[in-house]
Formats: sequence, structure tokens, C-alpha cells
Amino acid sequence: MTADYFAAEDLAQETFLSAYEHIRSFDGSNPKAWLCRIATNKCIDYMSHSGRKSIPTEDIYLESGMEADMSESPEAVCMEQETKEMLLMHCRRLKKPYDEIAKAYYYDEMDVREIAGSRGMKVKTVQTQIYRARSMLRKIYGKENSA
Repeated sequence: MTADYFAAEDLAQETFLSAYEHIRSFDGSNPKAWLCRIATNKCIDYMSHSGRKSIPTEDIYLESGMEADMSESPEAVCMEQETKEMLLMHCRRLKKPYDEIAKAYYYDEMDVREIAGSRGMKVKTVQTQIYRARSMLRKIYGKENSA
């Protein structure tokens, strides 16, 4: 279901761990179907997780014995830094609470759940505010590009 061998291994472990933790709630009929249902739910949760991004981190490079790609040109590094600074400036131009939400999500690259937890808000509220902040940022960037 995941089309990722390593994710499937992790989900299999999570399935058996979950089955072990909830063995008392199992009624004893059809253990194969019960276990398959747990595995299916784990896969569905994995696939629908909104924070799922396949951005490699330095840890991945260290584990595989490879070093991070240092061949990036100084111009590319400078452009990336300038783009992030511009993003931060545009996030600060938004009205409250969208300025803080946009900064946390786009600049600080926090997960929706992390933002909700740190601000004591519901996940759906944070998702709505991110959607609105994105719309505001599009308008800002659109005006900037047309000028």
C-alpha cells in the first residue's frame, strides 16, 4: 500500500505493537482479519498524514555513509538565503494571527500539529489559518511580480 519498502517495515512493526497493546480488546474471533484491519488503518494513516514530505536530512546522508551535497554553488546558497529572508519579510506583513502561523509553517517549517500544540489550538483551525495565509502571500507575491 505504501510503495515504500522501509515504510512498510516500520508499519508492520507498528501493527504488531498496536495489536499487542490492544490484545485485551480482541474478542478472539478471526485474528487474521483483526490484524489486517490494524495494518490497513496504519497504512491509511501513513498515506494521509498531511506532514508527509520526502525531504532528505543530513541524518539520512550520515546513515548511508554519504556526505551532504556540498557542490551547491555560492550563488545558489545566497539565492536560497535571500528567498527565505523575503519570505520572512512577507510573512511579517500579514495581519495577526496569520503572520505568526505563516512564519511558523513556511519559514520555521513546523508541522501543523506542532503549531497547534505550541499555540493551544485545534489542528483544523491551524490548517484554515495556513490556507488563508497562503492566499494572502499569493496576493503579495502576485503584486510584487506585476510591479
